Amino acid sequence: NEEEVETYVAQRYIENPYLIGGKKFDLRLYVLVTSYMPLTVWMYRSGFARFSNSRFSMAKSGLRDVAMHLTNVAIQKTAAGYDKETGCKWDLSSMKHFMMTKHGSEAVNACFYQMQLLMVRSLLAVQKVMMQDKHCFELYGYDIMIDDVLKPWLIEVNASPSLSADTAQDHALKVGMLQDMIDVIDLEKKLSGSETQVGGFDLVYQNGPVRKDRPTGVPTFLGCSNDRMKANRRIVQATRARERDTAAASKK
Repeated sequence: NEEEVETYVAQRYIENPYLIGGKKFDLRLYVLVTSYMPLTVWMYRSGFARFSNSRFSMAKSGLRDVAMHLTNVAIQKTAAGYDKETGCKWDLSSMKHFMMTKHGSEAVNACFYQMQLLMVRSLLAVQKVMMQDKHCFELYGYDIMIDDVLKPWLIEVNASPSLSADTAQDHALKVGMLQDMIDVIDLEKKLSGSETQVGGFDLVYQNGPVRKDRPTGVPTFLGCSNDRMKANRRIVQATRARERDTAAASKK
């Protein structure tokens, strides 16, 4: 028998990453898929940037410095000078506002919209080979980097991403996201099925791009204000209105 060829994955190293404070970072973003047939994609507004502990350089002398080149929290925790109270993360909304002060809203909104398209297109690429079960859903953690011309690059997609939290802010984000995920799954059948926002999740694709039910001047809500509690109040009000209408109709 012939020996099988070993499989490799080749990745391009991004040598011109976008830097903040001279440091490299990547983004962790969350996407919830409730169906592959039809493809139904909910994108979470919040996320975070994970920073390296050292200033970035492509100098040959620093190529083996993992704390400079790799942004994984597990690696950064072992770096000299790591502060476990503040961590090495920055919330997505704050980072987006910072970028807007440097590059303007139009360029940054275009960059974030390209991130949304990147995530949706990655799911479209595998849609036909994914097992479809109407009783299943999947939360994905996307790792994305931005280069110095504001082009986003997909690093990897994590199924069942880590939900451990190393700071209070990280804990609040992930607990809120999980609560909103359960609301999207709607085990108690309280939703009407026409919602385009549930908590911090926005419906961005449902067998095609989704148009928002409220006017907006931005191409994507990724990194925008996460008004999850306000969105949930609108759902509660709509649910109570439907219940009143049902009760009134049953009395006739």
